Amino acid sequence: MLDKTKLGESDLILELLAEDGRKIRAVAKGARKPGGRLAARCELFSTADLLLAHGRSLDVVSQAQLAAAPLAKSVAYETVSAASAVAEVAKLCSFEDAEDPFVFRITERAFACIGASSDGAHLDLIAAAYIFKVLAHVGYRADFSACVACGDADVSWFSASVGGLLCASCARDIAGAEQLGTAEVGWLRALMSLTFDELQAAPVDPPTAVFLLSLAHSWAVTHLDARLRALEFLLGL
Repeated sequence: MLDKTKLGESDLILELLAEDGRKIRAVAKGARKPGGRLAARCELFSTADLLLAHGRSLDVVSQAQLAAAPLAKSVAYETVSAASAVAEVAKLCSFEDAEDPFVFRITERAFACIGASSDGAHLDLIAAAYIFKVLAHVGYRADFSACVACGDADVSWFSASVGGLLCASCARDIAGAEQLGTAEVGWLRALMSLTFDELQAAPVDPPTAVFLLSLAHSWAVTHLDARLRALEFLLGL
């Protein structure tokens, strides 16, 4: 469940990511009533089995069974903010008329890892990895292998506008390019090559994690052509 919006006095409009990767909008009637049968089964970032009745403009939730609620045990502000950033990108990388099961699976796993994270640095790391991974899947893959301009293996700069890493010589001609250290170049490559679980187990300091998230934000804003408010908020924490 990616998002929900109040409707009337007691209903919700849910923005859902189906198991086949399609984005679905549906009305959950009475979901805001305390003790209502849908109230506890329409939580953000959860996985639920829903029975939907097709309507003229929006589907209607007829039945709901909660399958997983990875953030249920955590009310930490940072955790919810990281999950919100992931959901925000997922909404932009899924479509009502296009099936893509990979987007569902990676989003569900990202929520699970965020719910299990014990510190802010790893929350930032998982969110950054999710952004680079899911955008690579939908066609915006950053090149972290060598300089995107000349192919030089000695890279120390990053630019979202030109597609990835740059050598020092080529970076001089690119406005807004970010200089990186050797460790940060290694981390960018790790975000693409390691699983979320492997990243969870890797030691990372908070400044490095925030910097990687800022690069992921730059990449997403550039290629999705959208303002990402939840991601901006997470970076500001």
